[in-house]
Amino acid sequence: MLEATLFGAGRSLPQSELANQFGITETTIRMALLDLQQSISVRDESAIQLTEINRYWVLEVKPELANHIPQIARTEIPKRLLKTAALIAYHQPMAQNKLVEMVGQVTYEHVSDLRELGLIDKRRDGNTRRLTTTRRFSEYFGCPHTATSDVASWFKEQAKAMGLTGSQLAEALSGDEEDVLEPVEGELLVEEIVEMEISHTSEEE
Repeated sequence: MLEATLFGAGRSLPQSELANQFGITETTIRMALLDLQQSISVRDESAIQLTEINRYWVLEVKPELANHIPQIARTEIPKRLLKTAALIAYHQPMAQNKLVEMVGQVTYEHVSDLRELGLIDKRRDGNTRRLTTTRRFSEYFGCPHTATSDVASWFKEQAKAMGLTGSQLAEALSGDEEDVLEPVEGELLVEEIVEMEISHTSEEE
């Protein structure tokens, strides 16, 4: 039932929520999750794995297979979330109230959506929340690092190589407002997404 629940959700689920849904303690659900994780890992030729990201659990395709599955089966991130995601990666660990100053009140909706997708982590830090990226974020953007400090440095290197500031990189990723609801297919490198946006802008001009 636990495996079926995770599979049916199609997204990362918090450990505490799973405990509530099954009516057991968080310690008990964690033990069950660890047992399931081990069980899946020893299955012959299994294409999936159970991953924990800061007490969020998700059934996902193994990284070594992710780049080989058809586009139709890949994760998509709504384009409207890309600017927020890029700013978090660039400035992390980033205070949520600082992100609100940069993006506006829509920050709360974007952070919630990005967290549900398993791309960022949010932790309490005084009167605000501290935002960081996850391993899944690194996989999506083609980043070779997972440690937050390394991801931030990598993002800054990408921006510098393209002659962009952090804000300009975020703007390039987000694209034009008229395209805000169009999704961008997963597994694209930062350079590819930016080049796609710059090319699109040039054609319009």
